[in-house]
Amino acid sequence: MNLPKTEHPRLVIIGGGFAGISLVKKLKGLPLQVVLLDKRNYHTFQPLLYQVSTSGLEPDSIAYPLRKITKNASNCHYRMAEVHQINAETNSISTNIGDLKFDYLVIATGSKTNFFGNKSIEENGMWMKTVPQALNIRSLILENLEQANITASKEKRKALLNFVIAGAGPTGVELSGAIAELKNNVIPKDYPGLDINEMEIHLIEGLDRVLPPMSAAASKKAEKFLKNLGVQLHFETFVEDYDGKTVTTKSDLSFETETFIWSAGVTGAPVKGLNANAIIDKANRYKVNAFNQVEGYEHIFAVGDIALMASNEYPKGHPMVAQPAIQQGAQLAKNIKHILKSKPLEPFSYFDKGTMATIGRNKAVVDLGKFRIGGFFAWFIWMFIHLWFLVGFRNRLVTFFNWTYNYINYDKAARLIIRPFKQKKHEMSDGE
Repeated sequence: MNLPKTEHPRLVIIGGGFAGISLVKKLKGLPLQVVLLDKRNYHTFQPLLYQVSTSGLEPDSIAYPLRKITKNASNCHYRMAEVHQINAETNSISTNIGDLKFDYLVIATGSKTNFFGNKSIEENGMWMKTVPQALNIRSLILENLEQANITASKEKRKALLNFVIAGAGPTGVELSGAIAELKNNVIPKDYPGLDINEMEIHLIEGLDRVLPPMSAAASKKAEKFLKNLGVQLHFETFVEDYDGKTVTTKSDLSFETETFIWSAGVTGAPVKGLNANAIIDKANRYKVNAFNQVEGYEHIFAVGDIALMASNEYPKGHPMVAQPAIQQGAQLAKNIKHILKSKPLEPFSYFDKGTMATIGRNKAVVDLGKFRIGGFFAWFIWMFIHLWFLVGFRNRLVTFFNWTYNYINYDKAARLIIRPFKQKKHEMSDGE
């Protein structure tokens, strides 16, 4: 891997997500060789992927080069590599660019889309965990609009203008709201020949409300916002199949659609090699102790979505969102410093900074401790926090400019079909 020789211990981090970069930033200058591995050369700000898929932002607004994170630290090195296996017995990993020895290993591989074993949905539906997948959705939406604008068949046009989203968590709610904003503010101007009343947006949820992880008050407000935008909600409804044309459910409800987006869950993305007892089967997450050490391995750690740290407060582990990942990365950095100084480790304690979701222009919900906020003020908080946590000044500036432009002009600036979308399994994999 062309790494410089060192007398210091080597710490290898697999994954440049929120947990991985949080850890890297805190390890600069230590007597330690830090090697960050990721199969992409950029960090993705996943909470805003839906804005790329709905033409609100260009991908470079939410992506940040990993080399920019490591370049100012002489002890940190980035290599673009896909890790195939962990060899705990030899303290090494096997990658597509060679093997690498480590003294300490941190697994920060995050999560992947969970299809709950439904191969048909996996093969025919759309999902959104990476920038290429968000661009695929953007291209598909725009291509379907172009085709609907010229087709003479009413049935075909209805399917092209029918948008079905499974899963009413934050991703599904935000996607639905963004598509509704396109319908109400952009499409009538771009496609004056289309009857906007033919366009439908359906959001399907297995439980009895939207945003199940949030408070009942937030769910109620979000439901009201979505209905006002024209989104049709279907509760206690489970998707059974999608063959590329028809979404069928376990009830009598079905939808003819050319655009079906799956946002109904995620699961861990472990790496092969560790003892089977270290992984919790249903969650696909590594079982870790309060110091983020993988069960059975003192020198191997896991942080972020891939780590399941069970406690009385979080018996199923922490939420698979950005904040626990960022905080675990920062805490592990402290404990790495303690290890180097032969000091006792400090247990991780999660500070819940709240949950939020936006449902379009001036509409958002925020759960912040005991406070429940909705409407414009919540939307302003959502916008400020997302700008704050974007990696890189340029990204913050470009995103702020785009949001301001979109707000003033009731427009989406990124309505470009950069690459036509052709649905192939290898194009849609989470590994893309």
